[in-house]
Amino acid sequence: MARFTVRTLAEGEVALDESRLGHLRARLSGEVLTAEHRGYDEARTLFNAAVDRRPALVVRCAGPADVLRVVDFARDLDLVVSVRGGGHNVSGNAVADRGLLIDLSRMTGVRVDPQARTARADAGLTWARFDRETQAVDLATTGGVVSSTGIAGLTLGGGFGYLARRHGLTCDNLLAADVVTADGRLLTASDETNPDLFWGLRGGGGNFGVVTSFEYRLHPVGPVVGGLLLHPLERARDVLRRYLAFAADAPPEVTCHAGLLTAPDGTKVVGFVLSALGPVTDAEAALAPLRAYGPPAADMVRPLSYGELQHQLDASYPAGLGHYW
Repeated sequence: MARFTVRTLAEGEVALDESRLGHLRARLSGEVLTAEHRGYDEARTLFNAAVDRRPALVVRCAGPADVLRVVDFARDLDLVVSVRGGGHNVSGNAVADRGLLIDLSRMTGVRVDPQARTARADAGLTWARFDRETQAVDLATTGGVVSSTGIAGLTLGGGFGYLARRHGLTCDNLLAADVVTADGRLLTASDETNPDLFWGLRGGGGNFGVVTSFEYRLHPVGPVVGGLLLHPLERARDVLRRYLAFAADAPPEVTCHAGLLTAPDGTKVVGFVLSALGPVTDAEAALAPLRAYGPPAADMVRPLSYGELQHQLDASYPAGLGHYW
């Protein structure tokens, strides 16, 4: 009978065999994977290719009931546990060598309430899928600027995006969360229920339990104006001074990221990622002072949907590269 070892929190190891795994599988709707199974490498791979870790066991949960049972299993054996949501975790904490990986990527349900302007979303969802559902009724909440980012990690880490200056961080728009705690309870955290836990979840990181779903406040968001604005690097000093003056008085509908960049052809540039909410004429007027200087090497700012805005940086941050923050 096949046997393998899993790390424990006490820095020891515990041996597992197929009979014990078979008992776990029988209690779950999702999958239990080891290195020999199809899907293991997909489950352990993160957006950041600099992280290459091999958990002893991967459980691809189908819902909160699976998470509860896996947490009980891990607690009884004192196992090292990590949690994977959308898989963008740059630091690599989502996967632990020889640990037990709770993979939530199959939990991707979302329900939008247009009248209440709220959305309930499972923890394996990415912003691309979340925005697709909310934008069907012209609503959105602050999400990441790369659409393949998971909602869970961004929310639990705070969450900045194009809507943040007008509508606050992602965690500011969190209304409630369902959490499986280490002692095997499924709790709802909100301002009214378990408020201390709710306070910690809003930007405090992922160590308070396994969040299985999030409820967000939504805001009306129609077409926007946004895109890239590039200048030659030799203009950087003057361009960035103008940017500082512009940013000091920019209305909250405007978001602008500035950086010194290398274009795909190797050219060094100073670049801006711009966006402005509101009616197109007002949005273009709000961005005009920064666009007027130049002429720029490239001005790709234009009217577009919020969904297009959320995708515009995807090609600049492809999966599979080694990243260091």
